[in-house]
Amino acid sequence: MVSHNSIRVLIVDDHDMLRSGLAVFIQTCSDLLLVGEANNGSDALALCAELQPDVVLMDLIMPGMEGVTAIQLIHERFPSIQIIALSSFVDESLVTAALTAGAISYLVKNSSIDLLASAIREAYRGKATLAPEAAQALVTAAHRPSPPNYALSKREQDVLALMVRGLSNNEIAEQLIIGVSTVKKHVSNIFTKFGVTSRAEAVAVAVRHRLVTE
Repeated sequence: MVSHNSIRVLIVDDHDMLRSGLAVFIQTCSDLLLVGEANNGSDALALCAELQPDVVLMDLIMPGMEGVTAIQLIHERFPSIQIIALSSFVDESLVTAALTAGAISYLVKNSSIDLLASAIREAYRGKATLAPEAAQALVTAAHRPSPPNYALSKREQDVLALMVRGLSNNEIAEQLIIGVSTVKKHVSNIFTKFGVTSRAEAVAVAVRHRLVTE
């Protein structure tokens, strides 16, 4: 039986099987209540406004608006909602970016059910939980030298800011009143300067080093 004081949980992941597994797990805990599911960051943001969950389980690598951007926007708009980053990857930049964006905890997807349940309860109380791999990534990152000057042009900064907001190339082109091919060139230049190969990685670098201001 779910109590009236149950912790309201929203699951965000683009893999149907994982969402279903997490949903079943949450439904077996008497003090947890599943209030919704989303398969991308944009839907997660809308559901947070509609459902006001207490805790969000957020995947980081998703199509459309990925997890780091969603975490940042949810944290800014709904600061009372606690967010647990839940990812298959423990890349330094992703861990740092997720926590910098506003996640209170970082777990890997192969974490035990007991650890996940504990992390949800601790997050609800405002306390952090880090997977050992995430903690090690933070220690490693703390010993890295200051980031280099990426020397982005003004237009590249504009494009990066819209990438962080989750806009597609077509949407960026429309927003900046430039051609899609021009946007693609700017995105390619950003990838080269950041030393990354995907939008998610570029966004992670931008958030981690606070290269974009709202």
